[in-house]
Amino acid sequence: MKGLLEVCADSVASAVSAAEGGADRIELCSALPLGGLSPDEDLFCMVREKVGIPVRVLLRPRAGDFLYDEDEFELLCRQAARFAGLGADGIVIGVLTPEGALDTERMNALMTYADGCGVTLHRAFDVCRDPFEALEAARQLGIDTILTSGQQAACTDGASLLRELHEKSRGEVEIMAGAGVNADAIRTLAPETGVRTFHLSAKKAVPGGMVFRRENVPMGIPGLNEFELLRCDAASVRAAREALDAVCAARKEK
Repeated sequence: MKGLLEVCADSVASAVSAAEGGADRIELCSALPLGGLSPDEDLFCMVREKVGIPVRVLLRPRAGDFLYDEDEFELLCRQAARFAGLGADGIVIGVLTPEGALDTERMNALMTYADGCGVTLHRAFDVCRDPFEALEAARQLGIDTILTSGQQAACTDGASLLRELHEKSRGEVEIMAGAGVNADAIRTLAPETGVRTFHLSAKKAVPGGMVFRRENVPMGIPGLNEFELLRCDAASVRAAREALDAVCAARKEK
């Protein structure tokens, strides 16, 4: 079985680098330092023009938790329909109830608006109350992929749960490991968990082009370097691709 490597990108440059590095799929977002928010429609269209691999679109109206008010949910519904109409290969969504369960009614509505698209349940899964209950709910909804770190800050710390989820999914829902993924993590996690689908940003700080720099005037997140850009590093993606291919080839030979 060939593994699948998905790269999260929030710019055209990062999407192009991801494809050059050997990614199988892009998860397109904006504001990666905030964990990712819904991208601009024109960004999606530009990425579509420049890369030839599938693109799934993150739908998240704001940073923070995954309990949304009526206006936020209406925005998500509009975005689901709009990106599906623009030709997105899939949507990446997650909505929870106040009690921490997957909100199946709202998830189903979003999937209906994006009819025909693949669906990833994003890391809202990692803060849900019961991961196995959420897995079963996702299966019944027809969600094809769950992005998860095994409910830990880093996927390498969530290996035990990742293995259980992979086993219980029975191949009906793809378990995609994310958070802290790199070539070394793939070499460790793939044989330990059975997971063959991985998600990474492969981000690298790149100096900006400003010559004049007025320091100590933040434009957003305190402590964020305003004169650095976070970009996908094609070499890191390539290393992850090679690690995943090697693990899958070794398994096939057994």
